[in-house]
Amino acid sequence: MRKFKIPKQYRAINKTIRFPEDVIMEVEAAIRGKDCTFTAFVVEAVRVALENLREEDEESSG
Repeated sequence: MRKFKIPKQYRAINKTIRFPEDVIMEVEAAIRGKDCTFTAFVVEAVRVALENLREEDEESSG
């Protein structure tokens, strides 16, 4: 399982998504003072989650 790391900025396509206020506040606190945007943080979190799901699928089917 890959460990989550706060990512650097990159180019991307816009997509609108709604988050609970408490999640937004936690993410903003986590990236404060770092070279990271809210979007980059969320994208990295989703990538890690997808990788974890693939690994779980591989373990359960193999």
